[in-house]
Amino acid sequence: MVRAAAIGAALLLAGAAQAECRLALALALDVSSSVNQHEYDLQRRGLAAALDSADVRHAILNGASGDVALAVYEWSGRTQQKLHLDWLRLRSAADIDRAVVTLAGMTRSYDEFPTALGHGVAYGALLLDRAPACTRRVIDVSGDGMNNHGYGPRTAYRHFPMEGVTVNGLVITGGPDGVLEYYDRHVKYGKSAFVEVANGFREFEEAMTRKLHREISDLLLGAPHPAPPLPEPRG
Repeated sequence: MVRAAAIGAALLLAGAAQAECRLALALALDVSSSVNQHEYDLQRRGLAAALDSADVRHAILNGASGDVALAVYEWSGRTQQKLHLDWLRLRSAADIDRAVVTLAGMTRSYDEFPTALGHGVAYGALLLDRAPACTRRVIDVSGDGMNNHGYGPRTAYRHFPMEGVTVNGLVITGGPDGVLEYYDRHVKYGKSAFVEVANGFREFEEAMTRKLHREISDLLLGAPHPAPPLPEPRG
């Protein structure tokens, strides 16, 4: 009886510890060569402004119980990933302020490498693997092009720690045709995954605000419709 009670108490404590963090969210920004400096600045400032928006702040601090843990990195070539914000639990307005200042002040890490999307999401998977223990784990990857260097996202999903991970996309239009379809078929991954669209970099802030609010609030708009896996496009 005593042993059973102890086991039960331990399970309850483990569940409570996990519930303390409801979402680990890794934000991945495209800095491949297709993104010029002005477009990069629109991404950088847009992400900071989206996190600072009233709706997103409210969702973080006054939404469901439990914290939101945030990390932010840039990606482009096979080994060109840069972590700008390591895991930070957003428990207060001051925590959000700290993240906003960090994002607004980012300096671009790379500018002349191709679009290695598979390597970018693989980096996110490894980053999530050392995140706080949270109920949900999400990679939020934005970009304006398709994979053209190294292995693709589906290969990364087969070989990196992706159990229980959701990958959402934010497609920035204005580049090559077919990017939205590519993200829908090859990047989107996991339970309730979705793809948001920004009509050009000038709409990045608005699209990112919608996306963050939806991810943090865990909103499911419509029934999930996972696309069948297709062969990786050769790049």
